[in-house]
Amino acid sequence: MSSRTILGLLSAATAVIFAVSGARAGELEVVAELANTPGNITVAPDGRTFVSMHQLFQPGFAVAELIDGALVPFPNAAWSDHSVASENKLNAVLGIQASADGLLWMLDNGVGTGQPPKLVAWDLAADDVARTIAIADPVVAPNSFLNDLAVDLSNNAIYIADTAFGPNPALVVVSLADGSARRVLEADVSTAMENIPTAVKGKELAFLQPDGSSVNPRFGVNSIALDAANEWLYFGPFSGTSLYRVRTADLVDAGLDPARLAARVERYADKPISDGISIDNAGNVYISDVSASAIGVISGADRSYRQAQQDDELIAWPDSFSFGPDGYVYATLTQVHRAPFMNGGGAGSLRPPFKIVRFKGLAPGVPGR
Repeated sequence: MSSRTILGLLSAATAVIFAVSGARAGELEVVAELANTPGNITVAPDGRTFVSMHQLFQPGFAVAELIDGALVPFPNAAWSDHSVASENKLNAVLGIQASADGLLWMLDNGVGTGQPPKLVAWDLAADDVARTIAIADPVVAPNSFLNDLAVDLSNNAIYIADTAFGPNPALVVVSLADGSARRVLEADVSTAMENIPTAVKGKELAFLQPDGSSVNPRFGVNSIALDAANEWLYFGPFSGTSLYRVRTADLVDAGLDPARLAARVERYADKPISDGISIDNAGNVYISDVSASAIGVISGADRSYRQAQQDDELIAWPDSFSFGPDGYVYATLTQVHRAPFMNGGGAGSLRPPFKIVRFKGLAPGVPGR
């Protein structure tokens, strides 16, 4: 056998290994370098890319479209101006998702603005607001932090992760038929934080409190995503070691009492402390591994977790993911752990630019998610 043949076989074997084990940190492609901190990301079926601007960093605008590597306020400067609070605009957005029907759903949690939370759907073709859904008490608690969302057109519903600043995190189920909402799985084991320290590279964080004190943060349900068939909703607490799932048919069944719904939640897999997640068509769950500065994968074949990519410098607090129509997974890297508010109000160590990266998924996924 010639050396050229051997090298060819080795190259083929290496390609197979990469296909099975996923991309490595060296295969991450930087899509954009930003002066301002992004929050969540969604890539629409036509390839347009949108990001929420991280509200904890006091951004100039709430939502932006990424055009030629630059952020452009979306849908326009007046609607997106973060410095002006009003019920007729976007105020504080993290959760954002483009759906297959041409709408861009933006979750305005209103935290810190004095405005109540709402869902805003923008018609991308008509370039106009399509719908606004208020989310009111008692579905929203005084300490609610509506963080992320999953749009389910099969069941005409939207599911929201209420991370909550306290012991009562929950999921919120919004009916798109009539705009009604229900608070479910409140303080359930599947949504509640575990008593595990939040640390990055071994350094415990110190979240600044309003009274000037600081505490190592613990957060409830944050990670949330639908599978490709809209059959299962996957979710779990940021401060947690388990990923859970529940059938969407059970979530939208208002006749299930809290105990019966909780009994239908399934512990799915081990996970690290995590922010965002996404799922491909083969059931692989891509998950931010905050503590290890890594992007992980929970295998759709055997539910095992492994780090797919790790880089202490580049993968600085992986926040959210979205599949694009090109089969790539797009991710925001937000450096939250370097912010002053995560370091007791000290100087912090933010190192702009903030990056959006992408990598090829193990299988295609639903654009926008």
